[in-house]
Amino acid sequence: MAYDDLRSLLRALERDGDLKRVKAEVDPYLEVGEIVDRVNKAGGPALLFENVKGSDMPLAMNVYGTDRRLLKALGLKAYTDISDKIGGLLKPELPQGFVGVREAFGKLGTMTHVPPKKVKPSLAPVQEVVLTGDDVDLDRLPALFTWPEDGGSFFNLGLTHTKHPETGVRNLGLYRLQRHDKRTIGMHWQIHKDSANHYQVAARRGERLPVAIAFGCPPAVTYASTAPLPGDIDEYLFAGFVQGKRVEMVDCRTVPLQVPANAEVVIEGWLEPGEMLPEGPFGDHTGFYTPQEPFPALTIDCVTMRERPLLQSIVVGRPPTEDGPLGRATERFFLPLLKIIVPDIVDYHLPESGGFHNCAIVSIDKKYPKHAQKVMHAIWGAHMMSLTKLIVVVDADCDVHNLHEVSWRALGNTDYARDLTVVEGPVDHLDHSSYQQFWGGKAGIDATRKLPAEGYTRDGGWPEMVESDPETADRVTKRWREYGL
Repeated sequence: MAYDDLRSLLRALERDGDLKRVKAEVDPYLEVGEIVDRVNKAGGPALLFENVKGSDMPLAMNVYGTDRRLLKALGLKAYTDISDKIGGLLKPELPQGFVGVREAFGKLGTMTHVPPKKVKPSLAPVQEVVLTGDDVDLDRLPALFTWPEDGGSFFNLGLTHTKHPETGVRNLGLYRLQRHDKRTIGMHWQIHKDSANHYQVAARRGERLPVAIAFGCPPAVTYASTAPLPGDIDEYLFAGFVQGKRVEMVDCRTVPLQVPANAEVVIEGWLEPGEMLPEGPFGDHTGFYTPQEPFPALTIDCVTMRERPLLQSIVVGRPPTEDGPLGRATERFFLPLLKIIVPDIVDYHLPESGGFHNCAIVSIDKKYPKHAQKVMHAIWGAHMMSLTKLIVVVDADCDVHNLHEVSWRALGNTDYARDLTVVEGPVDHLDHSSYQQFWGGKAGIDATRKLPAEGYTRDGGWPEMVESDPETADRVTKRWREYGL
């Protein structure tokens, strides 16, 4: 089973020797970020800073910084535990494409242990303390000024709750949050995100949008906030599916939303139509600064918390960072769903060095001419995979996770006059390389074996790869100790 809350996970990590308490005073201005980045890149433990300058809240960092810790947090032995469960939802009679994805997730609502359940405020630890009016002071929360050119201090792991003003469909998302002052937060809602759409609909209707942001949530909820689910699929259904039990929710005090009852801190407020403030720059997960832009400014009316709360955050920047395990979980969890949309796919890999959306390496069992190009265009039409800038297609016998083998295939199997596909399309809001924002050039590389029907008519056909003689290889393996090597 996954852990019910953050603090029970931290206790378990400490028992395992995988959490380090830092008792020395640390400065959230640059110092914490430098410490965490070094520890993460060295594969080090989770960190609990007990004495953060300017705040009386401990700060939990690098909690999901290794695959081992994220798997433990979610109660899994391997990421395939969830992909296998998702595969179990996908029956042969399901249609292909997005209809099949929605029908598969529709089954989650029929599982009694999956849908979230509401609890009374008296049973919700996150509402043990309620602050309103002049008692609201976001300076009490340790926001991080991580990189020298950042535009201010940010909360990087606040789970943002909104709902569509017309349909009432809930959305849970993970966005960076700039602290403008003690009662104002900047909402960095990228153009492709559901919460941005909720705000635009509310503004068009001339209505305020209620927002609740939860910190230190149960691990499965934190993961679900990062998952690329279709907009009409409830993240809390998926969180319950991942953790194997229902997520306990509680009504907020001042906005018509629900949040995890076992969170550490929740801030509640309303977005007024058209109220914007400059947000950024920010050293983002791309490893580059994203520029300053106007984004909605949220006024905080209420803060609820546990009696002795702690805050959780992450450091993003040049990979690898704590984003890595979260991205790898998504890659593995959603393979069965991607196969519904693009059934030609055998396996895929989204390299962390590409920010998980800049590059996709895909293997296929090639069956006909231009099969690779068909798969490229299908991926560019598949939900958030549409933002992928580079797609490398290899044969099914290539291990897509072995970047040395992939590069060997891509560099050796490609005639760039015929095997390179260049198109234009949408790119991530944070992409700095496109010459204008939101769209740019994309490329697909066909690194598969080429067929005569594709125009490869050289004498002898496509060459065979160099391989060992099987009998000799087996004999050498059996005699290996005799060689003294």
